[in-house]
Amino acid sequence: FDRTYCQQAVCGPTRASLLTGRRPDTTKIYDLKTHIRTTMPDVVTLQQHFKNNGYFSEGIGKLFHVGLEDPASYSVPHRYGISNNYVLEENLKLLKEDGKVTQDTGNNAESTGATRMRAHATECADVPDEAYNDGDLARMAIESLTRLAPKAMAAKESERQPFFLAVGFRKPHLPFCAPKKYWDLYDRSKIPMPYPDKPKNAPDIAFTTWGELRSYSDIPDVGPCDAAMTRELIHGYYACVSFMDAQVGKLLAELDRLNLRKDTIVILWGDHGWKLGEYSQWSKHTNFELDTHAPMIISDPDYPQGVRVKALTEFVDIYPTLSELCGLPLPEGLEGTSMVPLLDNPRKAWKKAAFSQYPRPKNIMGYSMCTERYRYTEWQDQKSGEAKFKELYDLKNDPLCKESIVFKPENEKLVQELHEMMKAGWRHAKPI
Repeated sequence: FDRTYCQQAVCGPTRASLLTGRRPDTTKIYDLKTHIRTTMPDVVTLQQHFKNNGYFSEGIGKLFHVGLEDPASYSVPHRYGISNNYVLEENLKLLKEDGKVTQDTGNNAESTGATRMRAHATECADVPDEAYNDGDLARMAIESLTRLAPKAMAAKESERQPFFLAVGFRKPHLPFCAPKKYWDLYDRSKIPMPYPDKPKNAPDIAFTTWGELRSYSDIPDVGPCDAAMTRELIHGYYACVSFMDAQVGKLLAELDRLNLRKDTIVILWGDHGWKLGEYSQWSKHTNFELDTHAPMIISDPDYPQGVRVKALTEFVDIYPTLSELCGLPLPEGLEGTSMVPLLDNPRKAWKKAAFSQYPRPKNIMGYSMCTERYRYTEWQDQKSGEAKFKELYDLKNDPLCKESIVFKPENEKLVQELHEMMKAGWRHAKPI
């Protein structure tokens, strides 16, 4: 799915949205501290829905957010595995030192009270995959598949139990640490530099100070990263993506070995997009296309392989899609649309828009809407609903969003139309 969008470009809220099938203004989760049961105590999560319908539900790794997992979602206790982000002595020593700093979560606040130890932002170690937490998670997931397969394939229907296995790999999340063999796949000198300029006419509120990256010891506290550090960070990101690719490959190979692939649906998704120095910015925490546009792949043995879907889709669509593919009833209150019609016909006319949002201090909420051609954003006062700032980008003629064209006189009618469309909301953007 080439045009999938998350509902808020940061880990916890986007996962709470995806795993409940509700948008952030419904879950009321906009931060990394709020548990889903605090705001929605009776909600049935995606994993729980499968568990309630006869599936064995198991969760490994980061699924909701670290420390915010939901016991009601699983048939057995959730497991995180080893916590190794680092293995080199230099970084392990830094972790032991008193290096606590306040962390900007992207809300342009000076401090959120969060802390992070200041080790390096990258690590290249000549170690096996299992030395890092994601390699260990792959090992755990393979063990789970081996254990779950016999029941899933039992000859007697009365003894058969399908499973829902959720595996939450962390990379390519910061820090960019991966075994050396994945770094060796890339020539750092050939990594191109990102587009450095901020989009013209974009308001200051659209940006962050990328404090998530600045909390690492080798990143400047203020100002930009130089060219050498920029290339190192991008190199590390590439290495982590390849590291993840290998771990996913291990799981798919195990499905094949166990002869499970013909009866198993696999979905791959990543929380959100990420800026790699574009606009001289890093991390997520914004409503830009780079932050809200996210990867998603669905593999279902009943449908052809290798098909690309260009239709606008959203993470809230995952819950109803998996439910329909598995023949489960849809619970009340879901705010997404099943994508099964797109699996049947990838060129089908579909959603008019995808919606994302991000909060800022002083009761400002940034609402962003992506249509087939445009990305339109309003930074609204949450009490009055007044749009304090607006942005408009032409994704056809300006895919990197180098200039907001919201103030151009010739776009006045377009801006009004997009404003009315945003005001009508996601319900009016659904496919007919």
